[in-house]
Amino acid sequence: MSDKLQRISDYPAYLEARWQEHLASRADDAPTVISTFAGCGGSSLGYSMAGFRELLAVEWDDNAVKTFKLNFPDVPVYHGDIARLSVAQCLEMTNLLPGQLDVLDGSPPCQGFSITGKREFDDERNQLFREYVRLLRGLHPKVFVMENVSGMVKGKMKLIFAEILRELKASGYQVSARLLDAVYFGVPQFRERLIFIGVRDDLKIMPSHPAAQTIPITVGEAWQEVRDENAPHLSPKLASFIGKIPVWGDGGDVFRNRTHFSTVRLDMQRPSRTLTKNSYGSFACHVHPNGQRAITTAEAKRIASFPDSYQFPGNYKESIECMGNCVPPLFMRAIARHIRSEILSHVIGNAE
Repeated sequence: MSDKLQRISDYPAYLEARWQEHLASRADDAPTVISTFAGCGGSSLGYSMAGFRELLAVEWDDNAVKTFKLNFPDVPVYHGDIARLSVAQCLEMTNLLPGQLDVLDGSPPCQGFSITGKREFDDERNQLFREYVRLLRGLHPKVFVMENVSGMVKGKMKLIFAEILRELKASGYQVSARLLDAVYFGVPQFRERLIFIGVRDDLKIMPSHPAAQTIPITVGEAWQEVRDENAPHLSPKLASFIGKIPVWGDGGDVFRNRTHFSTVRLDMQRPSRTLTKNSYGSFACHVHPNGQRAITTAEAKRIASFPDSYQFPGNYKESIECMGNCVPPLFMRAIARHIRSEILSHVIGNAE
């Protein structure tokens, strides 16, 4: 497979080129997207890099909204509970009619499905997908994209996966769900996610997913010329054992002690372990390969595929939580480019 994959030799330059794609003017006929559960803008940046025009972002977390607005000053934001956002409000805020939107995107909170959590079947967060489905049925976009953790298709959570799939199909869409790993789409971390792609029934096009594109990028390659900044403060408990952390290897070793902290020491010769919302220095962290410290915000941004110019106004904990919760921009860019070339190019202007 590696013979067919692109090798990115200069990752900082590659990221900067993608940032320039984001900054470029939108074409008059640029495809449109609404992003629900938008977070700090990871998905939105990916769509923008792919040439989409975002009409609305929906997010309730204060710091995530602050981060989003700082980086997307021209995109309207509904700052509040998605359950209180009506279809009529969406249409009014975007000046759309039902059926006109190209893509509805969303990543309903995934903690209830995560294999690293308690995986409680009745976790109320497992039901937030219903708010996404409600907007999907009202907006009736040509295509939808929904992302979630791989744990949704493992163990007892398969029942919820089956329910979600039924609801999406019953909304009038041909639906495909596939596990994709961001590490094969220009993101320097192993991050397997379940990607749902749906195409409206009347368009008569089967949904599909992008194939793997890039050779995995190592931490060392990602951190070329990364700017120097202060490492985050560690709690005394974490600082007391950080020197004992083994290098994370093929077995996915994680150091755990009796306090249930978990840390990993990264390897310069491998991609990073998944960056999660809890990977911050006060309780757990990604340990720098060559030092007794957690990685910095600048280093985390590279691992999460955010260009250096992307701004995170919150503190270290808030910034890592934002990056750990989001869809990596380069991952979504690949998905958005695939949808634009393989689906929307055949339907824009030809459907109501």
